[in-house]
Amino acid sequence: MTADHLHADAVAVLSGWVAPSAGQDRLRRDYLDVLDAHPRAMRRDCVPAHLTGSALVLDPVTERVLLLLHAKAGLWLQAGGHCEDGDASLAATALREATEESGIAGLTLGAGGRPVQLDRHAAPCAPGVAEHHLDVQYVALAPAGAVAAISDESHDLGWFGYDDLPEPLGGGVVELIAAARAAL
Repeated sequence: MTADHLHADAVAVLSGWVAPSAGQDRLRRDYLDVLDAHPRAMRRDCVPAHLTGSALVLDPVTERVLLLLHAKAGLWLQAGGHCEDGDASLAATALREATEESGIAGLTLGAGGRPVQLDRHAAPCAPGVAEHHLDVQYVALAPAGAVAAISDESHDLGWFGYDDLPEPLGGGVVELIAAARAAL
């Protein structure tokens, strides 16, 4: 797909998304402002901010989440990353990243394929440039008996109980877990 298609998808998704709180709605409107001002907002070279997609992998049967010790950030986080040309949508970006980074085949999006939360965080993609990721966060459901495999983007990965999370934990992960569980 083209950047224009991804841009249009992001506008449609965020325009139709009902935010669960006033703070999330402010972020939603901020994301739409960036999309309106920057036709390349779906690309990593868009500064000062660009959209990304991530997915928290859940196994609701065993009440666990899969987290990855991110190689660059040094924090336990959900899977996620930049949109690529082959992605048909933000949801497809999130599902692709979750599949690549977890090694789990057969992941499916929960919450009706809609985002569960938004998160803006500093992410210098270019040296010396202050940038932000405008992350659109989804929940991915692991199939029964899923076995995860580490990718080159992480130092480690593991399944953790909802209330037994590793340290150092990335900002917003606790809130993402709560949003994902509420959306199921």
